[in-house]
Amino acid sequence: MNDPDSSGRFGSYGGRYVPETLMSPLAELEEVFTHLRTDSGFSSELQKVLRDYAGRPTPLYLAERWSDRLGGIRVYLKREDLCHTGAHKINNTVGQALVARHMGKNRIIAETGAGQHGVATAAVAARFGLRCTVYMGSEDMKRQALNVYRMRLMGAEVVTVDAGSRTLKDAINEAMRDWVTNVRDTHYILGSVLGPHPYPLMVRYFQSVIGREARQQVLEQEGRLPDLLVACIGGGSNAIGLFHAFLNDESVRMVGVEAGGRGTARGQHAARFTGGRRGVLQGTYTWILQDDSGNIDPTHSVSAGLDYAAVGPEHAYLRELGRCEYSTASDKEALNAFHELSECEGILPALESSHATAYLRRQAAGLTPGACVIVNLSGRGDKDVDSVRGIEGGS
Repeated sequence: MNDPDSSGRFGSYGGRYVPETLMSPLAELEEVFTHLRTDSGFSSELQKVLRDYAGRPTPLYLAERWSDRLGGIRVYLKREDLCHTGAHKINNTVGQALVARHMGKNRIIAETGAGQHGVATAAVAARFGLRCTVYMGSEDMKRQALNVYRMRLMGAEVVTVDAGSRTLKDAINEAMRDWVTNVRDTHYILGSVLGPHPYPLMVRYFQSVIGREARQQVLEQEGRLPDLLVACIGGGSNAIGLFHAFLNDESVRMVGVEAGGRGTARGQHAARFTGGRRGVLQGTYTWILQDDSGNIDPTHSVSAGLDYAAVGPEHAYLRELGRCEYSTASDKEALNAFHELSECEGILPALESSHATAYLRRQAAGLTPGACVIVNLSGRGDKDVDSVRGIEGGS
């Protein structure tokens, strides 16, 4: 229940489904990463940048007023929203930028949906003096105009993607095309635990700092392990980042929350485990929203960061093992949760994170009073204020 096998598979999921031109670059990336993850000098450099630049460790915050409202359970928020650039994404971009530098690559590219991965990529490119191009679907650019401007402020070129659904899937396609063409001097910083091996392993490695910190912090504050972990799940990097340190603790229940969107009809949600099937998308074998002919279904979520047709292969494996559970929260539930945490704790959660808090709100009555819960607050909601105001008709 740890690393994938030698072919990059978690059970039957994962692997490396890419054009022949990318097999050698991926093998090189795997070799370099395998060496660096055991190199004490690299580890020290990574920890220093995460501390001094990204702002780690992030707090584990007891949300007392919200806990009372939920019936007396003890809810802790892992405050990834307090990281530099506003989300957990910086953990991975710092790590991959350091890998790129060790490989002698002076240009990085990325895809982004909600914009937070793009902002984090632009930030580390500026920090390390790397050229940066970010691909983003035009639909997401409308929803996340502030993040587009933030990327450009930090010197990144933001390329509009008008193909397909004009969202994250299409941005990944364009980034892959760029990488194939420019692989000699370019590293692709994939933003989640997706894509061909070694990306699901590498991104998990850099995001696992979330769970390591949370485990130590909850033991210090509660004197015991939590009963339940909850995290939203698009590709799944913030969720696996929290879950990984607890996977061998059988008493700890873990739930990933997908985007239930507007309902169960095709094109109205992004719940891969509810409406999907097994298949290959963008380099990996996993659960995908697709039709009987293998065509990728359109997706929908009020949250741009969860609006994707596939889920990380390790999550598919953990679900198959029965180690982790996966549920959904609807657009309406997420919007209500966005307001509730804002009003109750003075914390604006990202709409992605609001899916996790919405799930807990729905399930709280079934938990034992005093139960200890950690919710990963994967990002802050400043980026979503205009979207929420537009949806709700505010002024």
